[in-house]
Amino acid sequence: MTETYLKRAQPRPAEEQQALTERVAGMLDQIAATGEAAVADFARALDGWDGEIVLSRAELDRAAARVPDQLRDDIRFAHQNIRRFAEAQRSTLNDMQVELMPGMWAGQKQIPVTAAGCYVPGGRYTHISSALMTVTTARVAGVSQVVAASPPRQGAGIPDAVLYAMDLAGADTILALGGVQAVAAMAGGLFGTRPADVLAGPGNAFVAEAKRQLFGAHGIDMFAGPTDVLIVADSSADADTVAWDLISQAEHGPDSPVWLVTDDRALAEAVLRRAPELAAQLPEVNAAAARTAWDERAEVILCAGRDEMAAVADRYAPEHLHVQARDLDWWLGRLRVYGALFLGAETTVAFGDKAAGPNHVLPTSGAARYTGGLSVQKFIKTVTWQRCDTRGMVPLAEATARISRLEGMAGHATAAELRLKKGTVPAQ
Repeated sequence: MTETYLKRAQPRPAEEQQALTERVAGMLDQIAATGEAAVADFARALDGWDGEIVLSRAELDRAAARVPDQLRDDIRFAHQNIRRFAEAQRSTLNDMQVELMPGMWAGQKQIPVTAAGCYVPGGRYTHISSALMTVTTARVAGVSQVVAASPPRQGAGIPDAVLYAMDLAGADTILALGGVQAVAAMAGGLFGTRPADVLAGPGNAFVAEAKRQLFGAHGIDMFAGPTDVLIVADSSADADTVAWDLISQAEHGPDSPVWLVTDDRALAEAVLRRAPELAAQLPEVNAAAARTAWDERAEVILCAGRDEMAAVADRYAPEHLHVQARDLDWWLGRLRVYGALFLGAETTVAFGDKAAGPNHVLPTSGAARYTGGLSVQKFIKTVTWQRCDTRGMVPLAEATARISRLEGMAGHATAAELRLKKGTVPAQ
């Protein structure tokens, strides 16, 4: 590798994680011990929320009526794209069976989980799209009960547009809860819900840690860290477009890494100049987050050519990988490690984040090396079955018994040999 770093990210302190882990563990223990009372206490203390936790049908209808017509249309537009993409995914998951040898059949079934908990983040932004991405996907997968939770704003509750999106997407129950208490309530089946088999949705470090600690007893979509983007660009790219695409992702928060990989020094230097200037043009709260992310988490890497650029991109395993370069088909065929791929300057991560259709809940912190993003598959179990008659039973029993004896597993061998002696499967 001959890549040159024109800008490097600052190292992050490791000691913060230990304090977070201990704090979340204590909260989960309290909620496990006292249930809804502890959840309500945390809601008052952390969210400043003393209202009803379970949203009624009347409250949802009033919230929908307050959403402006154009915004309702936009939310429906995004929901339609997300639902159609999820339905297309679902159509690729099929039951099947095969006769592996005479008298022996095996197959698989696609079975949705019974209950899902979908977290919709709050904080500085109103995350309408996260409500659509999680709830819609679980519903299309065939989950029987979908619970959604989102942080209420002090004195105001969950924003109307988020409530409308969760309801439109098909949430059975909506909880005015944020953070650890929301995740724990959905996992524990509190407030009249079923315990969630799968917990999904992005969130802050507390939400991510709660999901991590609950994993095992419950499924989760993935371990999540701060959102990131890597842009691969050659001399055909426009510096302002590249810089805006980096800054738009950096506005998520000060810990969001953004990376530029290019073989054109002039482009790299132009982006290095423009990105801070563009960040300053954002509203104050956005500008502060984007500028800190750019100053502390951004990297600009200069490579010798496209093969090296692709190798660097694969090594970083970005959540979002955006190619703004010539010969897009070559990049589509070559790149292998990413959560979601965006090809060409005509698209942008912002489209994927909000309305395009493919899911925006994606692997971060290098997890794209081994997993993709949220999909209907996360809410569906692929299970197998098998059966055989006497034609298939005999060779299976003989091979199983010999292998089991060699392994020293006498019980397994006996169970197989019993079938040979009886000549049929024992009566139930």
